[in-house]
Amino acid sequence: MEFRLDKRYALPVGLDAAWAVLSDVRATAACLPGASITEQVDDTHYKGLVKTKVGPAMMNFAGEVEVLALDAGEHQLQMVGKGADKAGSAASMKLSARLEPGDSAGSSTLVGEATVSVSGKLAQFGSRLLVPVSDAMLAQFVANFGQAAAALQAAQTAPATPDAAGDPTEAPPPPPAAPPPPRELNALGLLWTVFKRWLAGLFGRRG
Repeated sequence: MEFRLDKRYALPVGLDAAWAVLSDVRATAACLPGASITEQVDDTHYKGLVKTKVGPAMMNFAGEVEVLALDAGEHQLQMVGKGADKAGSAASMKLSARLEPGDSAGSSTLVGEATVSVSGKLAQFGSRLLVPVSDAMLAQFVANFGQAAAALQAAQTAPATPDAAGDPTEAPPPPPAAPPPPRELNALGLLWTVFKRWLAGLFGRRG
């Protein structure tokens, strides 16, 4: 089964800070709850893991990521990722993400276009469930992405501190963007979020 996602998200940070996170594959992956890069094979190939929790059960999706293009001038990343678990579910995604200037100074917009293919048990849920669950996952990702970029931007703009003689000194170079701590993806939590949105839409239409 295959479906497509086209999204635009406003970010409260400038292009430079947002690009510093997007161009770092490890930092970007860590913004998705449960996802992490476990090994860098070469400049464009990585191995990763996504931990998913469904009730008391834990599922691990091992996968690979290939960076197809990384264009600093266009602030664009193109990549493809695929993974599978031991129970027979598999997924792949071809993603194009780019950054655009925001509607106001100091802001930017993250634009993403993805084609997702799933097979095995995952495909049994169908697009009516997988698409809204994917939307909820992306909302979590963007929130973490914005926090990581904001932390980096704050470090970049920190004022110089005076030295012992009272003269200002240059601030040390900012540390790499700090991703949020990894945490398994709570599948039931996502399903509950989707269900609440469905209820809100249902009663909204009746009103």
